[in-house]
Amino acid sequence: MKRYVAILVCIVLLVTLWACGKDEEQQPAKEVVESIKSEEILEDANKSKEKTTDENQVPNNEPNNDYTTGEAKMTTTNVKDTENFYGIEFTEDSDIFTRIKGKSYKDDCAVPLSDLRYLHVLHVGFDGQAHEGEIICNKAIAEDLLEIFEQLYEAGYQIEKIKLVDEYNAEDEASMADNNSSCFNFRFISHTTKISNHGKGMAIDINPLYNPYIKTVNGNLNIEPANSTPYVDRAADFPHKIDETDLAYQLFTAHGFSWGGAWTTSKDYQHFEK
Repeated sequence: MKRYVAILVCIVLLVTLWACGKDEEQQPAKEVVESIKSEEILEDANKSKEKTTDENQVPNNEPNNDYTTGEAKMTTTNVKDTENFYGIEFTEDSDIFTRIKGKSYKDDCAVPLSDLRYLHVLHVGFDGQAHEGEIICNKAIAEDLLEIFEQLYEAGYQIEKIKLVDEYNAEDEASMADNNSSCFNFRFISHTTKISNHGKGMAIDINPLYNPYIKTVNGNLNIEPANSTPYVDRAADFPHKIDETDLAYQLFTAHGFSWGGAWTTSKDYQHFEK
């Protein structure tokens, strides 16, 4: 009897040892499975993240709103260097509007803000170096100006300054006296009650110190800016003079602008309008 009990105990021990060995063999397999499942979950999460990023990207045919609130880059067709020559649509929420509100864009301005565009251009200064320029204009001439200024820059045409007139508190005389080339400024034509094309953003002045506005008023010769008297004589030879042989004249007129230097009752040699 004792012999049978001993045999039975041996059998139980063998079965127990076999079961324990089986668990030890299965444990690593279980860990491998769990590791594979973890990697699959991580991969699925990465794919989901990539999909979300792609869905949030701006399509190529949509405005690129990478500026401040209320700004969107306008589309252009014939501008080559869109990194440096570009336009921006802006609203009252934009930093651009903050800069011009109460200055060039006066409280009684009759031009809707939606009709205006901010332009960034490059120009060659009188020092022969490249400079950044800023322009506010009417959307109707925005692309014309971008194309013209890109061509002027490529040709090395010198323009001393291209700043917003707001940097001069929207005072035209101060801007012109500093030889600043500018476009939009809501105002009236000198000595009249008619809104200037500058007031509509449809005109631009180039190197005004060397190309003054001249008109006889009540028998007196009016010159703007006042410090441009040395450049009233257009028969004289001096740099930065705009005439029919000048590249700015040729490009602006080719784009359908008229030149103030061709007027009869007054002369505005700096002025191009459309």
